[in-house]
Amino acid sequence: MSAAGRSGTVAAVDLGATSGRVMLGHVGPGELRLVPVARFPNTPVRTPDGLHWNILELYRSIIAGLSGAAKQEPHLASIGIDSWAVDYGLLRQGRLLGAPFHYRDERTAAGVEAVHGTVPFADLYRVNGLQFLPFNTVYQLATERDAGMLDVADTALLVPDLIAHWLTGARVAEATNASTTGLVRAAEPTRWDAGLLTRLGIPAAVLPPIVQPGDRIGTLLEAVAAEVGLPSSTPVTAIGSHDTASAVVAVPMTTPDAAYISCGTWGLVGVELDRPVLTEASRAANFTNEGGVDGRTRFLHNVMGLWLLSESVRTWERGGETIDLPGLIAQAAAVDAPVSVFDANDPRFLAPGDLPARIAEFLIEHGRAVPQSRAEFVRCIIESLAQAFADAVHTASELSGVQVRAIHVVGGGSQNTLLCQLTADRAGIPVIAGPVEATALGNVLVQARAVGIIDGDLETLRALVARSFEPTHYEPRKPAGSTSVSR
Repeated sequence: MSAAGRSGTVAAVDLGATSGRVMLGHVGPGELRLVPVARFPNTPVRTPDGLHWNILELYRSIIAGLSGAAKQEPHLASIGIDSWAVDYGLLRQGRLLGAPFHYRDERTAAGVEAVHGTVPFADLYRVNGLQFLPFNTVYQLATERDAGMLDVADTALLVPDLIAHWLTGARVAEATNASTTGLVRAAEPTRWDAGLLTRLGIPAAVLPPIVQPGDRIGTLLEAVAAEVGLPSSTPVTAIGSHDTASAVVAVPMTTPDAAYISCGTWGLVGVELDRPVLTEASRAANFTNEGGVDGRTRFLHNVMGLWLLSESVRTWERGGETIDLPGLIAQAAAVDAPVSVFDANDPRFLAPGDLPARIAEFLIEHGRAVPQSRAEFVRCIIESLAQAFADAVHTASELSGVQVRAIHVVGGGSQNTLLCQLTADRAGIPVIAGPVEATALGNVLVQARAVGIIDGDLETLRALVARSFEPTHYEPRKPAGSTSVSR
């Protein structure tokens, strides 16, 4: 596995939509081990102009986490950063112009209209291969353009690239995350599409050069190195900085006839391909083509994910009650009467707020029974997610030609035994669950390979994951009778 036959340690900064973490990854011949150093919340802030990420608090937590990592491992071989996609910070002469907007902010509707008025969605899809999501970066930047912000800013940096800039001073755009912006060609994701930028009036000068996973972004600035207690020679390495790209690296697929579900706040459901699928059928199904590590294509569909469950719990807790979610899921598993199923992809579920009320609204509109208890609501949510996952797997198979014989579930959702079993039941395909920290593992593996601790292609890296983490298997049962949903 290792050309040098040695072991080493890298630090993974892994930022999710609800929490972040800094982890140490110990890697070597036959060794892959994660050690948590710091976990911290990622709580957005609403101001009069909209919903924002608290990026300064995130950065403070990252610095504290790296300081803790340095105390344990003062000679880190590398640092890598991943996060959610599409969101960015605007800078002028190195100064951040404002807290980055949250993708759930409602401001981009005008940007969608402006973009599609210039480049119809069908034409846009033939270029960038991205499914329609109203918060894609292209729509956000169109909103910034119309507000005059792109006349002021000289640089736009996606969230992990912004953190890397603050650590190193370098300004780059990592390729897997750049592929989610809608501003690169799906068939050529190594550079920004100049023609598209010109048509949309987005200045190419604000977009930094694209780098590939495994490239060195830079080394720590002297002030940063002194603050965290690491040598200034410590490299920051580009990894699959879109968290799903890193998660897919660590999916222990041993054959190409497998689908993956990276399940956290979102459920990213798809297959890995050598080239994008840009057919009309793919566009109609709202499937996306995003860049993967080593030039692979992540052909997938975004499903609303565990957001449906977590935001419902937040709604219930607003009355001052503390919800025991594991206990509630156990009660949901014991529900034996059929429950209604709703369309987990309905856009009404995107914004924060009273999701149980919106779910009830959907069910009433479709003539379906509304759950009468919280346990039934949770069962309804999990059944609906399982159905959405199963549908997406089968559609990915049909559109790509991959005959899916196994579904790998990684991320936090892999711990939800009810969700995994129901997904197997509804898809009629075995589910293999784990590892939980797939994103951090993929982050660590790409760093370790880049600095020469290990070598090999993606299949070799995945084989190390498979040897290091024991999965849980779920065989499909005959599904219990549940009310299906009309799309």
